[in-house]
Amino acid sequence: MVKDLNLGLRIEVLPIIREKDGLALSSRNIYLNLKERKAALVLSKSLKEAEILFSKGERESARIIARIKDWIANEPLAKVDYVEIVSMDQLNPIERVKEKALVALAVFIGKVRLIDNTILQTKE
Repeated sequence: MVKDLNLGLRIEVLPIIREKDGLALSSRNIYLNLKERKAALVLSKSLKEAEILFSKGERESARIIARIKDWIANEPLAKVDYVEIVSMDQLNPIERVKEKALVALAVFIGKVRLIDNTILQTKE
């Protein structure tokens, strides 16, 4: 949108700030009880799993998404809202990761909806 509207802005992609255990820093984390807080680690762990799968050569979005969903399904307190792999520029779902893509997910842990993401990128 910035490019389309010629807004004269530059968007910088920065790393997610995480707590020591890997949970993405969020104001919503305060709504998690201790059991839910531990369960919420499934988000970052599932994204790590996607990164490992990608590093081993998997490029099919459907397979990566299925692995993430399987990983999350093993956590009884977690309910997937969405898992998507999208292009970095248009944020459109893509079938295959060619160079760089965003993996974005939203998961309910109890009643708290948490989001997280990672970038899959081929080595240059």
